Amino acid sequence: MIPSESTSVTPNCRQLSSQLNRWSRARVIRSGGKLDRPAQPKPHPQFPPPTTRPYLSEDDTEKPLVKGKEIYMVSDGSGRTAEHSVTAALGQFEHGASPVYTRLFSGINDLDRLMEIIMQAAKEDAILIYTLADEKLAASARQACKLWGVQSTDVLRPITDAIASYLGISPSGLPRGAPGRQFPLTQEYFKRIDAIEFTIKQDDGALSQNLHKADIVVAGVSRSGKTPLSIYLAQKGFKVANVPVVKGVELPKNLFEIDQEKVFALTLNPVMLQTIRLERAKGLGYHEDETSDYAEMVHVREELDYANKIFTQNPTWPVIEVTGKAIEEVAAIILRVYQDRKHGSSMPRISKLY
Repeated sequence: MIPSESTSVTPNCRQLSSQLNRWSRARVIRSGGKLDRPAQPKPHPQFPPPTTRPYLSEDDTEKPLVKGKEIYMVSDGSGRTAEHSVTAALGQFEHGASPVYTRLFSGINDLDRLMEIIMQAAKEDAILIYTLADEKLAASARQACKLWGVQSTDVLRPITDAIASYLGISPSGLPRGAPGRQFPLTQEYFKRIDAIEFTIKQDDGALSQNLHKADIVVAGVSRSGKTPLSIYLAQKGFKVANVPVVKGVELPKNLFEIDQEKVFALTLNPVMLQTIRLERAKGLGYHEDETSDYAEMVHVREELDYANKIFTQNPTWPVIEVTGKAIEEVAAIILRVYQDRKHGSSMPRISKLY
C-alpha cells in the first residue's frame, strides 16, 4: 500500500500501542528503540556566563565546586596500576560529607612536569600516589614531596624491589609502553581478541545455538549487569554468552543442554534494579508520565521472582548477588568458582606465564 501525501513515514521509529504487551514494551527499551510521543517544544538555549578554567590535570577537568580531599595519581606509563590501586583502596572506606576527588596524570616522564604536578598537589593539600618505573624520577618525587610537605606513596617500588630481590636481577626502569620495548603478539593475545569478538556477538541472548562454545554463560534479568560483566571477562580471554531472563519468555532449550557448571546466575535488590531501569528509560527518552511496567516495582519484583524460581530449579548454577558490587568483584567470584570446578581444587592455576 502506497501512503498518501498526508501520511508521514518515519524510518527506524517504533510505535507504542495498546496492543504491545509487557515483553514488547520492555524489549523496545532494552533494544534501544525510541517510543513515539507528542513533540515537545524546544526550550530557548541558556548560555552560562564565561568562566575561567583553573589548572587541574591533563584532561582539563573542571575544578570541583564542593571542597573535598584530593588524590593525585602520577605515572610514567598509562597510570592503570595507580588508578586500580587507588580505586581498590577507596573501596575500603565509607565516605562522609567530604567528597574525594581523584586526578590521573599519565605519561609523566619529564622532571619539570613532575615538579609542576607536585607543587600543585602542595597547593591543593593533596596526597600523591605514584607509579614511576624510572628510579631517578621516583627518587625526585620522594624528595620533592618531602621538601614541600606532600603526603605520598610509591605503589610500584616496594613490589618491584621485592621481585628483583627474589629473581636476583635488576628491573629495567622503563614503563610498559616505553619506546623500544617490544611485546610479541602471543597466542594469548589472539585468544583474547577471539573471546571479545565471540562475546559481542552473543550479547543479550543472540545466537543461542552457540552457547556450547562459550566458556562462561551468564543469565539474569534485564539491567542486572550481564553485558559489562561479559565484556570484562572477555578481556581476560574467556568466551562469554549472556542470556536475558524475561517473565513469560522461555529460555533457550540448549541453555539446559550445555555443561551446567559453566552457567552463572545474577540477581540483585529490586530497589536497585528499579533505579537502574528508570535511569535507562530516561536515557532513551522515555518519560515518567508515560505508561510502562518495565520499571514499575510490581513488575520488577515479579520478574526477579520469576528469575529466582528458575535459578532454584537449576541448583548447579551459582547465584551471585550483584547489589553494591563492582564488575571486578563479580568477575572474581565467577572466575574463582569456574577455576575450582575446572581444576577440582581451591588452589588457583598458573594464570599467566611470563
